[in-house]
Amino acid sequence: MLYIIEDAHWIDEVSESMLADFLTVVSQTRSVVLITYRPEYAGALTRLPGAQPIELFPLRDSETAVLLAELLGPDPSVDEIGAAIASRVGGNPFFAEEIVRDLSERGVLRGQHGDYACRTDVNQVSVPATLQAAIGARIDRLDPAAKRTLSAASVIGSRFDTELLITLGLEPVTDELLRAELIDQVKATPCVQYAFRHPLIHAVAYESQLKSARAEWHRRLADAIQQRDPDSAEENAALIAEHLQAAGELRAAYGWHMRSSAWSTNRDIAAARISWERARKIADLLPEDDPGRTAMRIAPRTMLCVSAWRAGHGTSSGQFDELRELCAAAGDKASLAIAMSGRATELLWSGRRARESSRLVSEQMALLEAIGDPMLTIGAAYVAIVVKHMTGEFADALRWSQTVIDLADGDPHMGANFAMGSPLAAALNFRGAARYSLGLRGWREDLDAAVEMARSSDPVTHALMVVGKYGAAIECGVLRAEDCPVREIEETLQIAERSSDDTALGSVKFFLGLVLTNRDDPADRDRGLELITQMRDVWLRYQSRLYLVPVADVIGAQERARRGDRDGAIAVMRKATDDLSHAGLLASWLGAIEVLVPTLLERGDEGDLAEAQIATDQLASVRAPDGWALRDIGVLRLRALLARAQGDVVAHRALAERYRAMAISLGFEGHIAMADSMT
Repeated sequence: MLYIIEDAHWIDEVSESMLADFLTVVSQTRSVVLITYRPEYAGALTRLPGAQPIELFPLRDSETAVLLAELLGPDPSVDEIGAAIASRVGGNPFFAEEIVRDLSERGVLRGQHGDYACRTDVNQVSVPATLQAAIGARIDRLDPAAKRTLSAASVIGSRFDTELLITLGLEPVTDELLRAELIDQVKATPCVQYAFRHPLIHAVAYESQLKSARAEWHRRLADAIQQRDPDSAEENAALIAEHLQAAGELRAAYGWHMRSSAWSTNRDIAAARISWERARKIADLLPEDDPGRTAMRIAPRTMLCVSAWRAGHGTSSGQFDELRELCAAAGDKASLAIAMSGRATELLWSGRRARESSRLVSEQMALLEAIGDPMLTIGAAYVAIVVKHMTGEFADALRWSQTVIDLADGDPHMGANFAMGSPLAAALNFRGAARYSLGLRGWREDLDAAVEMARSSDPVTHALMVVGKYGAAIECGVLRAEDCPVREIEETLQIAERSSDDTALGSVKFFLGLVLTNRDDPADRDRGLELITQMRDVWLRYQSRLYLVPVADVIGAQERARRGDRDGAIAVMRKATDDLSHAGLLASWLGAIEVLVPTLLERGDEGDLAEAQIATDQLASVRAPDGWALRDIGVLRLRALLARAQGDVVAHRALAERYRAMAISLGFEGHIAMADSMT
């Protein structure tokens, strides 16, 4: 396949992001991609791995002469005018073509393409100084009706149809524009559609209008789009907002940008964030004495902060601090409580500041309790619960999950927002995780209910609930990596791939990889390691979800140890374990210790037994005032392994029996299997 992307310097942010992600895999396929762009473009498409830049220089004089010979023809009378054109265009072939068209329309050149004659004294002929001037001169010579058609079309966009022109109150005149090669017809049915011959023609036609006239076209177009298809107003909200903004109708444009983001939130989070960003800029442009300015500045900033995790990154501290000041000045506690989720996400995803994130969500929880708005609490609690779970504060995670469940009162969509289509499903999932972490009953029913409820929700919620049920539970020995979980996650992967949500897709890939690496089949483990490595590289490249990178490192190192490279694997495990400990990510640190200790014992070098003992004692000494069943059963298993490595048969047998009994009482299938393998 050959893919061609032209004029990337005009690309929009959403398309650029989508294409950049798509093209990362081109090197693994039998494909070639050609991207053209101007030197000033420095976006993501210029930084693709393995790309070979080819800089195009202006045509040489000899090449310009060949081009002009084709354009003008062989008549000797065009030699002088050809030389004059060559001296002006500076090697730009499109400029040469436009000057020839300009001279033909002015009657300086007579004939047709490739067969012109010139009977005018070249010294009396003015040649346009710039490409834009050449295009502008050609537009100025149009009949008034044709010029009016071109002006209106330039406001519509690079493509336009006759129906919309008529809706604007025009009698479209396109024949003259076609003859002048300013536009081309690109579609005949069901409605005739045209496109500007070149983006610069479109740009000059747009810029050459009086601002007041252009604003009026934008205003009419915004109305026409709404009237043309009222049922699609929300879907077209971003386009309506752009036209209103260009018309100078800032307040109306702000409202449509916010409507656009609301429509896009669970369809395309990147598009929603672009609309919020544009609304933010409009609000900042409003006069300082405008009574609604502060609230209008707060609303999009809040959504940008809180939706950051869905876009694959956190919000900056500067953005959050600015919003905190605005909220304090306005007395807006609700917006601040919502925005705290974004800042907490950034702190967690940095991979180093989980404790700080935990303190922030504790402040958020207190603020939400003080506000006392059930809908707000349900909508904002998700990130707080995630953070508390990752830091090992399972009692807090359980309490807040239960709060959401009680407030939702069985309504799966109450509080649905940017973060989760079904907050109740998420709360059930995390209540289940908190329950098995603390050794409480009912966890299996919670996990099953969360997935079942998420099936009728959006793809993001469904994907996260499925991996939430199986991923962590299998890794920590609560469930086993059997065929059924693998099939269910595979099906979820297909759903996530059809969505536009990179976070959901990344989560499913990572946790599918995690589950596969816990399988017995080497082919499954190979694929699992490939998926985990892929996501690890993505997160490092985009500096996103870095708190999961040490987890990926431990899983990869475990597979290396299985293949015989215990020395290299242990070095990676030690670093990952230290990183997780220093970051305060206790839930993942527990899992890392449970991988490191058996690997040390399997290697059995001098000092390995002592290091394994110290690591086990560190795990046992962690304060857990509310109980921590996952820690306790993990310590039992590691002590049983230590006793066996020390040759203490009696202690090993006693510890192994206690370990198996505890696994059975808790219903932890993975631990039951590991206990059976000990006896």
